[in-house]
Amino acid sequence: MALHVPKAPGFAQMLKDGAKHFSGLEEAVFRNIRACKELSQTTRTAYGPNGMNKMVINHLEKLFVTNDAATILRELEVQHPAAKMVVMASHMQEQEVGDGTNFVLVFAGALLELAEELLRMGLSVSEVIEGYESACKKVLEILPDCVCSSAKNLHDIKEATSFIRTAVTSKQYGNEDFLANLIAQACVSIFPESGNFNVDNVRVCKILGCGVTASSMLHGMVFKKEAEGDITSVKDAKIVVYSCPFDCMVTETKGTVLINNAQELMNFSKGEEDMMEAQVKAIREAGANVVVTGGKVADMALHYANKYQLMVVRLNSKFDLRRLCKTVGAVALPKMTAPTPEEMGHCDNVYTTEVGDTQVVVFKHEKEDGAISTVVIRGSTDNLMDDIERAVDDGVNTFKVLVRDNRLIPGAGATEIELAKQLASYGESCPGLEQYAIKKFAEAFEALPRALAENTGVKANELISKLYSAHHEGNKNMGFDIEAETPAVKDMLEGGILEPYLVKHWGIKLATNAAVTVLRVDQIIMAKAAGGPRAPKQRGHWDKDGWEDEPDQFETHH
Repeated sequence: MALHVPKAPGFAQMLKDGAKHFSGLEEAVFRNIRACKELSQTTRTAYGPNGMNKMVINHLEKLFVTNDAATILRELEVQHPAAKMVVMASHMQEQEVGDGTNFVLVFAGALLELAEELLRMGLSVSEVIEGYESACKKVLEILPDCVCSSAKNLHDIKEATSFIRTAVTSKQYGNEDFLANLIAQACVSIFPESGNFNVDNVRVCKILGCGVTASSMLHGMVFKKEAEGDITSVKDAKIVVYSCPFDCMVTETKGTVLINNAQELMNFSKGEEDMMEAQVKAIREAGANVVVTGGKVADMALHYANKYQLMVVRLNSKFDLRRLCKTVGAVALPKMTAPTPEEMGHCDNVYTTEVGDTQVVVFKHEKEDGAISTVVIRGSTDNLMDDIERAVDDGVNTFKVLVRDNRLIPGAGATEIELAKQLASYGESCPGLEQYAIKKFAEAFEALPRALAENTGVKANELISKLYSAHHEGNKNMGFDIEAETPAVKDMLEGGILEPYLVKHWGIKLATNAAVTVLRVDQIIMAKAAGGPRAPKQRGHWDKDGWEDEPDQFETHH
């Protein structure tokens, strides 16, 4: 009988073999804080217009070159449980307002870093948490006072451009004016009078070649496809959409046909041809002149489509089909039947054209208030275009946020310093130990202008003292002047660097929540990972380096 080996006494006794547990300040809290600090330092260098890009290669070996924090985090697949909480907070920010993900990370990281100092000084965790929560509450009360202007008319392209510009600047510094104008045109053209704006209605089509400045914006949709038949453009198109292949119907049951002589064979195939022709003719007679199909196009069907002057376009993605139906107002038909007038869509112009050396099909609406607009992005590499697409996303989301709440606050660190100043004076008036936490919360706001300064390459301390002195004189809108060589400040309202109020509101709320959640943890207990030994990695061809695998497992020799 095997000898019973007693376990070490204490907590480990209760758990299965292989379980780990960490408890207490040193092991659990500081360890968590360290992980979150590392995470926020990673994305901190990507903050602001002069932020560096990260090169991330994800598990599928796709390469991302970007300074968009949401993308970096999504592809990094963070494993540490505490860091994951901060990542979730920034994902929530992405879903809620679509911009300011990096703000959440940098701010949460700064809060935790300062919490560590407080805990080392001897405050208890609950005092820090209490201080942080009351500070957060106070900040959200002060924040509406920082509002410096509001978006009056979002139907005006020029005005919309000035608001979108700030969001685009942090992603594409240098092209912001051009891109912001494109995005504003796209957003305004689909922004209905009723005021409900849908982000999905701004589509992006990426086409290699030329440069960023050759990008353009169209009302309607652009697909990277060619027309199937001979007809390549139709004016005043009546569109019928099929979600099935453009082919003759296949019978449900299997049937066997016995053919005795050549004549019968001729008649048999002739019958099929006649049936196909009748179907295409019926579609034509219903008034349609463009067929869009979600499946393959049979040669026979294409022949008759050309005969009856039908333009045929094939779209592989069912999402594209749905969006097209929405744009042109058609109903996707599940089988090849002649459409009724209600089921057909209408579009002013359908044509194929070449952009660079890529064939595209454009469904274009002449009237301004189309249901969908497309931004055609040009760029020299795929990675660059992906990054511009993210900038477009951020711009469109900014527009959406402003539709929800049109208040604006000054950017470039102006709001942060104003909040820090007011919060510090509020902290002075608080009795009890929370005041230390409230002051540290105020200090955490300095991390944002500091990150901007460090990324731009100017002295951070000098800048922050200048900002404070400007704000103490009552200039609320003074922020960091990025264009200047030295740590200079300027009025952000005049400079036109404004951010939506909701981005900051949610950012502060989510970052504080994440930081407090991480601080609340005092013990980490990790059970042993489930499952037996890991499956071995799949090797490539057997004739590689070693001969560990018998050649018979691979079907390389027949």
